[in-house]
Amino acid sequence: QVQLVESGGGLVQPGGSLRLSCAASGSIFRFLTMGWHRQAPGKQREMVATITSAGSTNYADSVKGRVTISRDNAKNTVYLQMSSLKPEDTAVYYCNGEKGPYSSWGQGTQVTVSS
Repeated sequence: QVQLVESGGGLVQPGGSLRLSCAASGSIFRFLTMGWHRQAPGKQREMVATITSAGSTNYADSVKGRVTISRDNAKNTVYLQMSSLKPEDTAVYYCNGEKGPYSSWGQGTQVTVSS
């Protein structure tokens, strides 16, 4: 079982930047496809970005050009660098790791974009 712990959320002004981190326990991290998802109040959870074990990335159209997902297998950590943040980016951001039928989620970290 992989445990995921997110950090780095907070309050930021529109146009600002944040870097989220997700630290994973266990030795299988390098084999997992890692992802960041978010859920705004009253809305369904949506994918923000994913990165495979080989380093291939995928982004939601709403964040393309503003967000970069990366991973450091030596540190068992996946990152989400966000810039040019908008109020509509406000949500709880969740880290996910999966391979085949296996999936694990973190507890989430709140990101609030407001002036």
